[in-house]
Amino acid sequence: QVQLVESGGGLVQAGDSLRLSCAHSGRTFSMYDMGWFRQAPGTEREIVAAISGSGTTYYGDSVKGRFTISRDNAKNMVYLQMASLKPDDTAVYYCAADYRGRKYGSPTTAAGLYDYWGQGTQVTVSS
Repeated sequence: QVQLVESGGGLVQAGDSLRLSCAHSGRTFSMYDMGWFRQAPGTEREIVAAISGSGTTYYGDSVKGRFTISRDNAKNMVYLQMASLKPDDTAVYYCAADYRGRKYGSPTTAAGLYDYWGQGTQVTVSS
């Protein structure tokens, strides 16, 4: 069973930067696609970014050019560097893992296909 633990959320001001981290407890980490999703009150969970085991990335339209997803396969870690934060970025951010059995290819982007989820970390951006 894989456990995901997020950290790094908090309260920041508009324009600030923040980095989220997610620790993956399982073996063969590089065979998992990893994703960051977010959910604000009253909205559906949306994808923020995803990354394959080899480092191919995907970004949601609202964060392109501001957020960067990365991973360290040696440490079983995935990161989300967030810059130029806006009040609309306020949400609970979730880390997710999808076992693909391979490193290459485009990462999974559909929330329903992810097998494991973290508990979430709150990010609040004040104006």
